[in-house]
Amino acid sequence: MNKKIKIAYCLPSLYIPGGMERVLTIKANYFVDVLGYDIYLILTDGKNQKPFYDLSPKVNVVHLDVNFNELWDQPLHKKAWLYLTKQQVYKKRLRECLNDIKPDITVSMLRREINFINSIQDGSVKIGELHVNKSNYRNFHEEKGNRWLKEKMSDLWMWQLNRKIKQLKKFIILTEEDRLNFSYLNNTEVVYNPLPFYPTQVSDCTSKEVIAVGRYAYQKGFDLLIEAWRIVANQHPDWNLRIYGGGDRDEFIALKEKYNLNSLYLESQTQEIVQKYSESSIFVLSSRFEGFGMVIVEAMACGVPSVSFACPCGPRDIIRDGEDGLLVENGNIEQLAEKLCYLIEHDEIRKEMGKQARINVERFRMENIGKQWEALFNQLLKQ
Repeated sequence: MNKKIKIAYCLPSLYIPGGMERVLTIKANYFVDVLGYDIYLILTDGKNQKPFYDLSPKVNVVHLDVNFNELWDQPLHKKAWLYLTKQQVYKKRLRECLNDIKPDITVSMLRREINFINSIQDGSVKIGELHVNKSNYRNFHEEKGNRWLKEKMSDLWMWQLNRKIKQLKKFIILTEEDRLNFSYLNNTEVVYNPLPFYPTQVSDCTSKEVIAVGRYAYQKGFDLLIEAWRIVANQHPDWNLRIYGGGDRDEFIALKEKYNLNSLYLESQTQEIVQKYSESSIFVLSSRFEGFGMVIVEAMACGVPSVSFACPCGPRDIIRDGEDGLLVENGNIEQLAEKLCYLIEHDEIRKEMGKQARINVERFRMENIGKQWEALFNQLLKQ
């Protein structure tokens, strides 16, 4: 009987409803329930917190209890010392953990362990996964302060990251587009994020509803979308735009009121997102940047065509322009409005794109992405 493949993932926590946590949960469940792997999720924080996403009972969760979250409540002069102290604790506990577990493969999610993971001699193959695009790795777009200093800090972190990822056996990137940004590396591999669902409930693309989904944050560009919707609403006042997401909506409520957009609805985050996609006829993504753009594939799975900025990175890899959605020059508000109006005004094209979106998105189903991971793991263990 073949020995079970044992894989350890290193990440901060599981209680946060983030994209990385969601994707890893989907993959871990598939690896243990379908492929029969032994999976260990090694966490530094959130020891007494329940995972936000449902995790298979077959997945092993190990809490190292380093608690980096304590840093956020400390004054600046204490943070550096406390961080370095906790890093040493993390390195020691992770080394002990990996030598105890003895995984075949250890995966860094490119967080604090990437600084020392390659130095741990536990016999496992070391690989890394990047869940943002290169240009926005540890970016400071939403933070206040000296812009020059922020850019220098970002450059320093990227320099440091490059040194570490060159030592990995494989470095996993989310899109072919972003892979080009790492062309100086010879250990890269692209594996797309898996589709979280493929529901039977789908849109017929007849309702006069446009949907957007994401955090109310600078990255998602809802300010740009609202500017575009002013144009659309003027031409098609019988259509609505509904944005669903968590975070502070005050800035966007102010824009809605400023422009008197009665057809714009700023909704809270919802657990019924499949139903909301299925009640819509067009999905719109106005992000300034993405790591992948999971919301696009979610909408496609529900039979909804997308109009999306061709932002870095993700939309170009996901949308087949003119077939299952429309790409827009990144940041071009007028063109975003124009292409939304095009789908609003062409019922049959919109419906056909929606049907094609649901067909094309099947390449992201977990069973298909799972085959890529299985082949990659087998390849690494034969080397």
